[in-house]
Order: sequence, then C-alpha cells, then structure tokens
Amino acid sequence: MVRIVVMDGATLNPGDNPWAGLNQLGDVQIYERTAPDQRVARARDAEVLVVNKVRIDAETLAELPQLRLITVSATGHDCVDSAAAREHGVAVTNVPVYGTDSVAQHVFALLLHMLHRVDLHDATIRAGEWSRRGDFSYWMSPLTELAGRELGVVGFGRIGRAVARLGTAFGMRVIYTTRSSPRPEDLVAGYEAVSLDELLARADVLTLHCPLTDQTRGMIRSETLAKLKPSAYLINTGRGPLVVEQDLADALNRGELAGAGLDVASVEPMLPTNPLLAARNCFLTPHLAWATLAARRRLMEVTVANVAAFLAGQPQNVVNA
Repeated sequence: MVRIVVMDGATLNPGDNPWAGLNQLGDVQIYERTAPDQRVARARDAEVLVVNKVRIDAETLAELPQLRLITVSATGHDCVDSAAAREHGVAVTNVPVYGTDSVAQHVFALLLHMLHRVDLHDATIRAGEWSRRGDFSYWMSPLTELAGRELGVVGFGRIGRAVARLGTAFGMRVIYTTRSSPRPEDLVAGYEAVSLDELLARADVLTLHCPLTDQTRGMIRSETLAKLKPSAYLINTGRGPLVVEQDLADALNRGELAGAGLDVASVEPMLPTNPLLAARNCFLTPHLAWATLAARRRLMEVTVANVAAFLAGQPQNVVNA
C-alpha cells in the first residue's frame, strides 16, 4: 500500500474538512504541523507528500529516495523546489482553482469594513454613546458610497475579474492593468485597461491580484503610493512582498492614504516588529481570504484527485513536467 504523509494538515482541515478521500488511497499519516527539523524524519518513507506551506527544498529531497509525488494543497507552489524535484524524478502538483470567489468576497469585506467601521459603531453603542447623544443617528467615521467610484485592479486573472464583477455590482467603474491582452468580454463588461501609472492616479480603491515576481516585488512603495489620491484605499489579498510595508505605514501615518486592508504580510506569521501593526487606518487579517469552508472543501477534493490521478498513471495539475 502506498505511503502518504500529510505534513501540515491543520491548515486544510482544522477539524471541519475530513481526509476521508485521501485515506482510501493508501496508508496515510497526517501531521497537523511539521517543523523544519522534523521534515526528513517524517517524510523518509513516504511515496506521496501532501504539503501546504512546509518547505521541501533540494537538501530535503536528497534525503527522500522513496518519494514519487509532492502535491501542494494550494495554488502557489513556491514552497517546493520544483526543479530539484524533477531532477529526483518527483512530480509536483498543485490546485490551480479553488478560492476565487472566497478571495474576491474578502476584498470587499476589508473594503466595506474601512468604509463603514461597523466594529467601531457597535462598540460605541455598547459603551452607551447612542443613548447619551439622544439623536436617532450618528457616525464616528466618514461614510463612503462606492457607486460611481473607480476600482483599480492590478492583475486581471480569475480573482481580479471576480473582484471586478463585485465592484460592478456596487456601481463602481472598473479600471485594470495586466500583462496579458484585454479580452473581448472585458470590453463588453465595460472594464477599461490602463497603464499602472494611470490606474494609480485614478483609483479610489486599489486592489492587488498579480503574482509575486522580481518585477512586482515591492511595487507598492513610496514612489507609487505618492501617485494615489489621499482619499484612496489599498487592499492586498495577494502576496505580502508586493508592498514595502514601512513605506505604506509611513504614508498611512502621514494621512496620505485613507486606509489599507491587508490579508497578507511580507513575513508570515506577521512579526511583532512589523510597522503596519501601529499604522493609522490599517486593518489586518491573518491570510484567511482563501479559507472559507466551501473553498477548503474544493481544495481537499482536488488535492485528493491529484493523488488519485498520479497513482492511476494519469497525473494532473503537474507544475514541474
């Protein structure tokens, strides 16, 4: 029976998303978390590894002669040295699509939180502010309507387009920048392709959905932030290193930006020294945009299907062929 080892199962299944399908495919050992110094000992006899964020580098691969497949239970697969895996005859697979709608939804959760501050108003009511004021209505922060505003989307793949559709439903005008050519359906939908500089100058809301590359790393820095309107909002549910965090914190603290909503950080978990923790009008979530139960169930389904397809001799979603 094939030996399957899950290296960091708590991410995908904290208790509500069972591994039943995987258990039918072989002898399965599930570890909730794996520290770097535990990788080799736990994976030594595995033919199949399931990882989410545990790093499998060239040095680790050299210690795993039985290994045939690493399936990453995520879309991003940079935790695995795919080239080294290929040299060792190990296939690497990922899950290309599973959380598009969940991530797009979280973009607007962050945005609406900044625009309406439900938490702040709830807290003031519970503290007696409403009864003390005696008025039928009050507000503790500016309230902003989205209709007619411009939504600037950087990166126009599946998630960027899903965000654009939601923006349109709110009455926003969508502008975007992308490396690929505009598609006819984007034109029909009324989305406008513009340069990054024009997008930065026009956007009332800037949301990042491009991959992390040498070209995009640190793309949101002091120079680009200076091109945004002081009334603009920044949202990053993509990759933390797209943003130079000190530059963003400085801009927020100087009032050069209305707010920022971030689901990702340059180092995760976020370090206590991260300047965004003390920045004004900065709202943070712990890389959870992808993690709705519906999305994790899709992720589990495709992860299991990747293993089953490989064992059947018909591998799918291979990223290092």
